[in-house]
Amino acid sequence: MVRAVPALETLNREIARCTKCSRLRAYCTSIAQTRRRAYLDWEYWGRPVPSFGDPKARVLALGLAPGAHGSNRTGRPFTGDGSGDFLYPVLHQAGFASQPHAVSRDDGMQLTGLWITSVARCAPPANKPTPEELRNCAPWLDREMSLLKDLRVVVCLGRIAFDGLLAHEARVGTLPARREFAFAHGAEFVLPSGLFAIASYHPSLQNTNTGKLTRAMLLRVFRRARKLAGLA
Repeated sequence: MVRAVPALETLNREIARCTKCSRLRAYCTSIAQTRRRAYLDWEYWGRPVPSFGDPKARVLALGLAPGAHGSNRTGRPFTGDGSGDFLYPVLHQAGFASQPHAVSRDDGMQLTGLWITSVARCAPPANKPTPEELRNCAPWLDREMSLLKDLRVVVCLGRIAFDGLLAHEARVGTLPARREFAFAHGAEFVLPSGLFAIASYHPSLQNTNTGKLTRAMLLRVFRRARKLAGLA
């Protein structure tokens, strides 16, 4: 039997080489070449962004997509932008992250009990992947979740991530109907597959700068995820 750790590493390498969506590849490459003035000395990642975390994770944090000058620059989820600056201190306080700040793939960050991924692996223009682009990315999530053998809880960061999880459950045949699953911050569900799902607003600047999502709100979500996952 193939062990999960090498299999997840292989999957991440395949994700980084993906060229399915021409619009997204052109956009990410253009951003990586022109860069933002503040990051002119950076060599942008500019490729689909691999997932990150503990292969034995019991909790999955599922986001929307990489940020153009965040993950598309650094090559790691929620690293180097405002969303990550909000998320990682919460993960650190909740006991999932080894440090509160994420700036690059080489900053020493380690996750325990948590795996971070997204429903789209390339930064989309205006943060809006098309339905076709989300469908192109869907098999990556299907394979990923099949390899996370200890997974118990999925925290969906935003409505698109929530819909992406339900779509995954439908694809693998464990969710015959979606009517009883409605997105709301803090909403909890037990999926027919046995997984727990918790919905949360996305930690985007649009939500955090307006107070729609506070650190206390997001911390409650991840502490609840720890409890449901049976983590000390």
